Order: sequence, then C-alpha cells, then structure tokens
Amino acid sequence: MKIIHLHQEENEMIQLAVENNRQAQQKIYAQFSPKMLSVCRQYIKDIHQAEDIMITAFMKVFTNLKNFQHQGSFEGWIRRIMVNECISFLRVQKKIMFIEDEVYFEESFNNTESQFSVDDIQFLIDSLPDGYKMIFNLYAIEGFKHKEIATMLEINEGTSKSQLSHARKMLQGQINKLKKYEYGTE
Repeated sequence: MKIIHLHQEENEMIQLAVENNRQAQQKIYAQFSPKMLSVCRQYIKDIHQAEDIMITAFMKVFTNLKNFQHQGSFEGWIRRIMVNECISFLRVQKKIMFIEDEVYFEESFNNTESQFSVDDIQFLIDSLPDGYKMIFNLYAIEGFKHKEIATMLEINEGTSKSQLSHARKMLQGQINKLKKYEYGTE
C-alpha cells in the first residue's frame, strides 16, 4: 500500500522556511497572519498591540520551526504559540487577575440566535475583566480543558472553572441587556 502525503507542499514550505528561505517564510506569514491576528485580537483589545504581539509570535514561530514535529496541524502549532505569546504579554502587563474562588456553577450558556454581529460579540467579550476573558477564550474558543488552562496559567483547576462560570454569567447578563434594549423593553 502506497502512503500519500496530503500536506507535502506544506511540509516542503516548512523545510524551506527552516533553511531561512525568506520567500517560504513570507508565504507562511501571508497564509496564516490574518487568522493569527484574529487569535491575538481575542485576547488583546487594542488592534495595534495585538498586531505587535502577532509579529513577535511569528518571530518565535520561525525561530522554533525546526522543532515542529509534523504531528497535528501546522496551523494549530502556530496558534498555540500565538496564545502563549498573548498570555505572556498580559502577564507582563499584569492585566490578568484571578480570584481564587473554588465555588463554580455549571450553568448553561444559552446560545443566542445569530442576531448579534461578530463585532457585537467581540465587544461583549472585550468588556469582560481580563481574567474572565482569558479563561473564556481558552476554554470556549481554543478548546482547552480546565486542567490544561490551570497548568498553563499556574492557577487551580477550580479557579479556572469559577472564572469561566463568572464569565458566562456576565456575558449572559450583557446579552440579555442587549436583547431588552434591542426590543425596546428597557
């Protein structure tokens, strides 16, 4: 049975970039930078800071490209570097604060019908306190488990759960306010 490599072109591009081929590096940057700027923007409110962080993270991508194991997706590997760079930035800025609160609630976060734009939802997420926002992004958007988040942020697993619970509750309250305002009942 012959094995067919599905991502041969990507692997070749990665190898060229490892060898400091500027065209290959530019192609990787051009392909992934729009998505990665969105990832950084989820954590960092200011678009200019998010872009700076993305560029710094891409420098780390190219510096560490030789360490990419070709296990899992290349985009996922880059994304993880972006998320870690955002977390590092927020730590240095001392913008994240977690309340050591072991009590959490597993309430359901009702999916709202698509009555809000992506910008509206991003505005609501941006209005969360930084600790809530980070946990919400890591759990709901990036798909990390609480144990992984706790390890990554050096907090208790229960703190991660409670921060997510508080974030969901706050977002649900904001969504309800927007609905009331939109329907003229407030």
